[in-house]
Amino acid sequence: MGSTLLEVRNLKKHFPSTAGWVKAVDGIDLKIEKGKSFGLVGESGCGKSTLIRVMLKLLEPTAGQIFFDGQEITGYSFKEMRALRKEMGMVFEDPHLALNPRMTVFDIISRPLKIHGLARKKGDLTVQVVELLQSMGLQTEHMIRFPHELSGGQKQRIGVARALAVEPQLIFLDEPTSALDVSVQTKILKLLEKARQERDLTFFFISHDINLIRVVADIMGVMYLGKIVEIGPKELLLDDPHHPYTRGLFSAVPEPDPDHSITEIQLTGEVPSPVNPPPGCNFNPRCPHADDRCRVEEPEFRELADGRRVACHLY
Repeated sequence: MGSTLLEVRNLKKHFPSTAGWVKAVDGIDLKIEKGKSFGLVGESGCGKSTLIRVMLKLLEPTAGQIFFDGQEITGYSFKEMRALRKEMGMVFEDPHLALNPRMTVFDIISRPLKIHGLARKKGDLTVQVVELLQSMGLQTEHMIRFPHELSGGQKQRIGVARALAVEPQLIFLDEPTSALDVSVQTKILKLLEKARQERDLTFFFISHDINLIRVVADIMGVMYLGKIVEIGPKELLLDDPHHPYTRGLFSAVPEPDPDHSITEIQLTGEVPSPVNPPPGCNFNPRCPHADDRCRVEEPEFRELADGRRVACHLY
């Protein structure tokens, strides 16, 4: 076991609405080890993006604790978090919206360096920006371009370069390739993995694309209606998913094998409202194994002998 870089305990984020409190993140316990690549999957709207924004304290948590590199940061002020931001980068989902259209590539990449005082001279800034561009497979001439002059793949490379600029320990990646062509996705993922190996980075990917997480993650988590229902080494979950939701989610993923028979998708029904989640286990209205206990008692998130953790009364 490596040392823990990021940990959250009973983390919650509830939003007020006219219908009641939306329980977007509802009691998450999670540890991310240094140097690992963690992948979180789940249906759209399950709370994945909200979770990483709360971890970054872009949103204040409703309850719970956040620890970074052994220090509790839950109550950090804006000034304290600004100093810590150097250690945590973010790559956003849509590269077309993530870059300021009025800034050149040089301005976009150099801005975090200026904010954190990492290059005080103009010449130093230029050298660092060029090195970052080249590490992403881009040319020096891209420095003077504006975002509208770049392709989607080039924009996302700029987004990655900006995240790497201050040499963080941890990078959050929110659906980083979903807006890109498949061929471009592969190139971006290879650049990310190369950067992770060279810089000893820790990655936190979120995606609804299980095949993406299959490629990039060492550890995989599965989120449903604001809660993590199963987590463990990627191979364990992919080869033998335990939680009924994990099994149902994975059954909906097509296999790239013409001889593979299509299995019946096990997920039925609609996701309940996060304003009024069902009592007991959140998944019980859609679960083929649900019994009376599941409808009244929330399952404990327990660790099994094989090292995974699962929240289900079957285990």
